[in-house]
Amino acid sequence: MQILILIITVLLFSCDDGFNKYEVYGNALGTTYSVNYYAQQDQNIKPKFDSIFQVINLSLSTYITNSDISKLNSGIQAEVDNHFKNVFKAAKIIHQNTEGYFDPSTGIFVNAYGFGPERYNMEMSPKVIDSLMNFVGFNQFKLDGNHVKTDLDSFYLDFNAIAKGYAVDILSDFLKNNNLQHFFIEVGGEVVAHGQDLENNKIWNFGIETPDENNTSRQLSYAVSIENKALATSGNYRKFKIDSSSGQKYVHTINPKTGEAKKSDVLSASVVAENCMIADAYATAFIAMGFDKAQKTIDKYQISTLLIYVNSDNKVQTFISDDLEGIASPL
Repeated sequence: MQILILIITVLLFSCDDGFNKYEVYGNALGTTYSVNYYAQQDQNIKPKFDSIFQVINLSLSTYITNSDISKLNSGIQAEVDNHFKNVFKAAKIIHQNTEGYFDPSTGIFVNAYGFGPERYNMEMSPKVIDSLMNFVGFNQFKLDGNHVKTDLDSFYLDFNAIAKGYAVDILSDFLKNNNLQHFFIEVGGEVVAHGQDLENNKIWNFGIETPDENNTSRQLSYAVSIENKALATSGNYRKFKIDSSSGQKYVHTINPKTGEAKKSDVLSASVVAENCMIADAYATAFIAMGFDKAQKTIDKYQISTLLIYVNSDNKVQTFISDDLEGIASPL
């Protein structure tokens, strides 16, 4: 889902003040991750990061059958851990702030359209969509201690649009708790940047990809400079599927109001926030909302956002919130 490309030099080097630059990378949460940090000696953080990813997976991954969320989706009244509760509570707030356009209960549609771990192999007719909508509505879920309660007979929660951002935040907290102050963490395009890029003596700089589903060169359209902030980008132009029988094109972001998987007029949404979990969720919601509703939400809650969208004349335009002027620059 994420479409962020890093403009970072990752060569190991030594600073005059004794700090070295280290790079760690690997696979986790169904995607890749990379970390650059400055320290006086190697912290050997990869095994610790892998342990954190494992714990988060066991809580929130729909691709692991014995995770907390998978147990809930299969009808088991399992206890959930603090990671699950943290994500659930944040999702509730963003669900409310976006008037329901951020809705983790649309997981049943993610599977129905063939984007999730379970593929229902259904013909997505209006009748089928109307039937599945009976199992959607995050407002019908609540936390009761360590349990999730709902009156829905069947459901499929999916926190993939917020869990990667949450994982980045947990990794960031781990580094700061270990006295590392200059780093960036990227998981599947979701980023937290802290301190500065000491090699170049400037704050971290990241690039926003030009939204073009036929663009195999992955060109960049904007650069964003952030310090002690998170950045998440969402778009629908790369991850899609075409039904073999009907030729219908489905994108992976579901409109929770209609159950449809149609292309939005917002091609790309990039959000800068205090933490990556919030940025991740809002970026997804703005794709589903479309430009007009997204702009109103951005203005109401003062969300730092860059939207690349198509206007009524079918021309690609850019909207940049006032607080990102000077931080986001065209390339």
